[in-house]
Amino acid sequence: MADTQSALVVDDERDIRELLVVTLTRMGLRVETAATVSAARSQLASHEFDFCLTDMRLPDGSGMDLITHIAATHPGTPVAMITAFGNVEAAVEALKRGAFDFVSKPVDLHILRELVRNALRLRSERETAHAQSPAGRMLGQSPAMQALRQTIDKVARSQAPVYIHGESGSGKELVARTIHQSGPRANGSFVPVNCGAIPAELMESEFFGHRKGSFTGAHADKEGLFQAANGGTLFLDEVAELPLAMQVKLLRAIQEKSVRPVGGQAEQQVDVRILSATHKDLATLVEQGGFRHDLYYRINVIELRVPPLRERSDDLPILCNAILARLAERHGLATPPSLSDDALAALRDYPFPGNIRELENTLERAMTLADGELIHASDLRLPQGAVVAASVPAPEPQAVAAPATTTVSAPMDVAAPSANGDLTGAMEQLERAAIEKALLENRYNKTKTAAALGITFRALRYKLKKLGME
Repeated sequence: MADTQSALVVDDERDIRELLVVTLTRMGLRVETAATVSAARSQLASHEFDFCLTDMRLPDGSGMDLITHIAATHPGTPVAMITAFGNVEAAVEALKRGAFDFVSKPVDLHILRELVRNALRLRSERETAHAQSPAGRMLGQSPAMQALRQTIDKVARSQAPVYIHGESGSGKELVARTIHQSGPRANGSFVPVNCGAIPAELMESEFFGHRKGSFTGAHADKEGLFQAANGGTLFLDEVAELPLAMQVKLLRAIQEKSVRPVGGQAEQQVDVRILSATHKDLATLVEQGGFRHDLYYRINVIELRVPPLRERSDDLPILCNAILARLAERHGLATPPSLSDDALAALRDYPFPGNIRELENTLERAMTLADGELIHASDLRLPQGAVVAASVPAPEPQAVAAPATTTVSAPMDVAAPSANGDLTGAMEQLERAAIEKALLENRYNKTKTAAALGITFRALRYKLKKLGME
């Protein structure tokens, strides 16, 4: 039978200590108490605790000092801070020093119990979680990726909001999912939301939910994204796209840990960890007035940079092999193609403004064009004279080429892709039309059709499967 888990409560007010002791004891914990920083240090020196809860103001020092001490000498012990109501600065500082989470006075016992459960789950699962961490499955052994995995392992242990920034296509959502899956909320929901894809007039309802009849079209109660992520993680992708009015409401929801559905009368408590990301320079937007400073300060407790692909070119061989294997499986190919030396050299020399997303598109196109099982540099069709934008570019990169067209001209009644339209979709329509025309002219003989199109039989088979034409 496992030993009883233990907790240390540090507070100089006897009534609060007794309340916390009763609450934690009812949760099955063995509880020790201390009224000062020095007494807490003595307890920590003589006992191993699974959890620590400390007040901010203590007679002989600050709870901040105790958090710093625990982070340095007992890094495996989650510690939470009790802060004064509305003292966001103190809460943020505690998280930066290594606190697992915080709770405001007057202490809501329901929130406290959930906080403790998360902390204990983190403690008990930490060793096995490290071996099975999704961070260990993030591909690449370059120094940049090793540093990123180490940082993810650290930030996954806390409940602090994390701001993930990096270029488009660099894998920000993968990083967010890894943080979620590596932490104590792994069994909860991971709810991603693209903030730029929600119409402004529906944003409050999408985030906080609504009550039946609260507006035209509200035919039933609906929970929002915060409620859906309760007990888990809410990932705000492209957070820079939030309108200023919504930023105010989002800030309040994060600070108060509660939301009010549109048309609702009561607040609903929510236990959500916030991860956010953008490819834009959020600090510059704050300076320009496009993003609220207080919200930036709240979501940017921990900042995590995802390196662009050009800073980890040593990872290209393992990334390419994994992508090609996945593409081959998706399209029913028994053996994935491989890269020739000249193809790998070309990839190393290319700056990849579209990062991993562009690499995947490039390799998928090359699979279509390659003759046989070996991909050459000419099959990659990399843009010539590509230049790299700023490290965190504002516009979405457009360097990802569309799927390759065939040598047969498309029928004249097929519209050319619009400059403002979906280029990839339009090119696929052209491909489909050209293939259908060639199949019809060759009485659906695939060998002759491939020859008429000027591509290999294998490439035709791949295209038919990709376009759903089998």
